[in-house]
Amino acid sequence: MSKNIKEKIESTAQRLFENYRKERIFEIGIGERLPKRNEIIEIINELRRIIFPGYFGSENAAYVSLESFAGNNLAVIYEKLFKQIRIALNFKDKSRRNDKTDEKSEKITLDFIERLPCIQEMLFKDIEAELEGDPAANSREEIIFSYPGILAVFIYRTAHELYRLNVPFIPRIMSEYAHSKTGIDINPGAEIGEYFFIDHGTGIVIGETTKIGNHVKIYQGVTLGALSTQKGQELSGLKRHPTIQDNVVIYANTTILGGETVIGKNSVIAGNTFVIESVPENTKVSAHIPELKYKKKSNLNKIFAGFKLFFYNVLKSYSFKIIGDNFVKSFINRQS
Repeated sequence: MSKNIKEKIESTAQRLFENYRKERIFEIGIGERLPKRNEIIEIINELRRIIFPGYFGSENAAYVSLESFAGNNLAVIYEKLFKQIRIALNFKDKSRRNDKTDEKSEKITLDFIERLPCIQEMLFKDIEAELEGDPAANSREEIIFSYPGILAVFIYRTAHELYRLNVPFIPRIMSEYAHSKTGIDINPGAEIGEYFFIDHGTGIVIGETTKIGNHVKIYQGVTLGALSTQKGQELSGLKRHPTIQDNVVIYANTTILGGETVIGKNSVIAGNTFVIESVPENTKVSAHIPELKYKKKSNLNKIFAGFKLFFYNVLKSYSFKIIGDNFVKSFINRQS
């Protein structure tokens, strides 16, 4: 390695070290660790196997006792999740690390495990909503296997339980994994009721303090967001996102903002609509369609193209004439 390369590397390393020291978020003590993202993803996959047995694992449900399958896999999930929750709690509460962390981690993990049947029942209702709401859906099996909306909602419902149990880091890791896989961004803090239907899904954003009732349908590109985030952390814990009541349909590319905004029951919000005020029950909201103007193509373009072709042919003929004259003159000069 040349002296110049070595000096450049050492200089860059020193600058990076100064950034590490200044920010103080990289000073991890002995025994401290952050949860591992790849292990959280493994837990998601294990949960998916146990919620939908026979769909995402190597087991054949025709030859496996589902009771023993559930028990064996719950034990695996418990071990993996307990470790990650303990790591997350220890890292979050560095000043309070004590022997009770294991006890707290155990209780949270068991509370979560006990909630899995309820999560599964909610997901079955979401699948039913997908089947009833999408004429292109052929079966529940197809929805479970292939619909990104169901994958996003499955991960949201599991992450939400951990969020509700005040587990740090892990719920957001889960939701951002779902976001990266499906293009659907559901904050684990959102509260979403039964029979939730996402169609297509790409570009959907649902903020942390959003409340959604039962039998709600949302299409691609919908944002349920905050009206303003300029105050940053001062707004943490406050209601910043809208409330969507039962039986509401929100069509594509609609934006609904604000913690005080309530969309009343049985309302329909048309596509490409921007809403920052509450909407009464049984209301249809739509934006004025922009006026479209149609004009026939002008003949001037054809005339101009004709002139271009004419002048091209003229210049081409003139160029050939010059070349020919020069050739004749050159030939005569050679003969003489």
